[in-house]
Amino acid sequence: MRFPAPLVTLIRELGRLPGIGPKSAQRLAFHLFNRSDADVEALARALLEAKRGLDRCPRCAHVKETSAALCAICDDPRRDASLLCVVEQPADVLAIERSGEYAGRYHVLHGVLSPMHGVGPEELTLDLLWSRFEGQGVEELVLATSTTVEGEATAMYLARAAQERGVRTSRIAYGLPVGGDLEYADEVTLGRAIAHRRPV
Repeated sequence: MRFPAPLVTLIRELGRLPGIGPKSAQRLAFHLFNRSDADVEALARALLEAKRGLDRCPRCAHVKETSAALCAICDDPRRDASLLCVVEQPADVLAIERSGEYAGRYHVLHGVLSPMHGVGPEELTLDLLWSRFEGQGVEELVLATSTTVEGEATAMYLARAAQERGVRTSRIAYGLPVGGDLEYADEVTLGRAIAHRRPV
């Protein structure tokens, strides 16, 4: 069965979003079709306003309002400027902030090194990162990239480059989730938990 052209276009565009496969895109398209014009227009307006009203922070590359000079974190004088946490995406900043355990500043790479996908150092915000080591009082670089092959390779690359510039580096710890049972933990997670154990 052939769908009408506008529906096909909508499904195709929704399917380009991360984490949305063909079936999810189709479900979303039909959901939007069944919503009122006012609801769909409100969504379209929110998308356009977000696209026009958001920009990258010129200091850390996190999300900021277009009208603001810096993002809220860089603009907060209470944050520890000597501690700089490097993450892959802006969503990672939100995840760490929810923990309430980190009081330093951030740097968002907007990706990871992945030569197979044509992502080298030039495609990330590394020049901006290196400029932050000059006169901004950064003493420690906290590497909070993912545990994928690319995330680990990026962390190693950053650690080496930071150490060459005289900046101490650390890697966030990995281990078992609170309330998790050992028997359900995968081997890699359990291995990391044992390797990075600490005294009590």
